[in-house]
Amino acid sequence: MSRPVPEEEYGKRVSGAFKLWMRGVRDPYLGNVEVSPETAGEEDETLLKGYQEETDRMIQRIHDIENNRRYRLFQKFYRAAAAICCLTLVVMLLITVAYLPPVGNADNPAHNEVAAKYIEDGLQDTGAVNIVTGMILDYRAFDTFGESNVLFIATCTVLILMRNDKKEGKGSAEEEERLDSFYEPKDDRILQTVAMILVPFIILFGIYVILNGHLSPGGGFSGGAIIGSALILYLNAFGFEKTERFFTAKTYKIISFSALSFYCIAKSYSFYTGAHHLESGIPLGTPGSILSSGLILPLNICVGLVVACTMYAFFALFRKGGF
Repeated sequence: MSRPVPEEEYGKRVSGAFKLWMRGVRDPYLGNVEVSPETAGEEDETLLKGYQEETDRMIQRIHDIENNRRYRLFQKFYRAAAAICCLTLVVMLLITVAYLPPVGNADNPAHNEVAAKYIEDGLQDTGAVNIVTGMILDYRAFDTFGESNVLFIATCTVLILMRNDKKEGKGSAEEEERLDSFYEPKDDRILQTVAMILVPFIILFGIYVILNGHLSPGGGFSGGAIIGSALILYLNAFGFEKTERFFTAKTYKIISFSALSFYCIAKSYSFYTGAHHLESGIPLGTPGSILSSGLILPLNICVGLVVACTMYAFFALFRKGGF
């Protein structure tokens, strides 16, 4: 039986510091970066006036198009370069079109062996009845993993640009409460009643689309978008205070990190065994049953979770600047 570790000692360990950072409890850089206070310098009125006059002369010279020889030369060069680029692109496209095979020719790229492989061997290789899902999450799973990472990186970028952290000294408690109430709904009974009825059904339908993606049209992207729209509808009806009872920034981090990590580990194992011609040991199951198609079902769930969280995070950040 392991002994309990004090909180201070736990925070000094690498694993403990990482978990505290993931939960948003501790920032390793907060208070550890030396910041020198900016000293106000004395302003020289004569020097400032000289800078202003020099700036005015420069702006007047740059915007004097009629007498600015360099600007006129640049305009002529820009127009000539634009015309040459457009003509070159048009000529390249016309030459490419001229070399295209006739419509309906058996040697066309649309009739190559890749499409035939997907259609003829897709069910046997992937166990998915839906050929499109088998292609996206098995033959081209690495590409789909990149798309999921793009969604996660896009959310991180929007979070960096638009997050509105509440810091001490930013404003009084009454001011912060007033700003928060601005983003909350005004007790719209019609919207709340409709959301209370529809949101559970929308989420259930999104889960159905995700779980049924390898059997019929659907999958992680479409099902995740449906669940994300349900979360947005709930947020518009009941506000951030009630939504944050089950979905916070910590929830988003855990779900996205877990889903992308499982996707990466699972497909890395699959790629490794496939590249070395080894048996993966992952059963494909009976085609047509819900528990079939190997890794496609859990990968669909991972993609759906990432898409749903990303949609809700985008809406929350653009609306309020936080979860």
